[in-house]
Amino acid sequence: MTRPGELTAVLFDMDGLLVDTEPLWLRAEIATMAALGSTWSQADQHAIMGGTLEHAAQHLRRVSGSDLPESAIADLLVGHMLDDLRTREIPLQPGAADLLADVAAAGIPLALVSASVGPIVDVVLSALAAAGVPGFPVAVTGDDVERGKPDPQPYLRAADLLGIDIRGAVVLEDSPSGVRSGRAAGATVVAVPHAVPIDPGPGIHLRDSLVELTLADLRALVTD
Repeated sequence: MTRPGELTAVLFDMDGLLVDTEPLWLRAEIATMAALGSTWSQADQHAIMGGTLEHAAQHLRRVSGSDLPESAIADLLVGHMLDDLRTREIPLQPGAADLLADVAAAGIPLALVSASVGPIVDVVLSALAAAGVPGFPVAVTGDDVERGKPDPQPYLRAADLLGIDIRGAVVLEDSPSGVRSGRAAGATVVAVPHAVPIDPGPGIHLRDSLVELTLADLRALVTD
């Protein structure tokens, strides 16, 4: 039984929070738009950051004016991203490995909750495992849910798979859509803004990075 104020789980976002893949996403988006005969900007990237693949494909189609189906555009984007992920180093964000190791060593349930689709998550997790980073017993990807971030469904699914009370969980996020998803699910959120500003609020705690963020800090946030 969960006690009031008990940390029940730590739920990690992936892109931008756990690993520094946003530059790779920007390259993939630029390459996809070039294939569609158009151009892409960082403002466009920020508009879709943290959202679903479907949302990204809709935005790409709208900006490019392409007649291709959104599913074909999504396939192009994922293909470019996988090409980069398989040929480049996937750097962890500062402090991520230490925090993940501390959570795993303490036996606190943890999960990865990503808007990215399964093939992309699989490549990232394989790279992290090869680097000796603790794995995730549960991973929820963008194609595991009907409604992605900012809907609460991804985090609620992770809580259900872990068998924990989401109200005692801490979500680690870097995008506004991810923060909204975690809060709507009922979790406390630690937000580390990566490229898009995030406003603090009830249950939303801002940090500059994961460096020196400890398990004791996360427990204190739930207790508070």
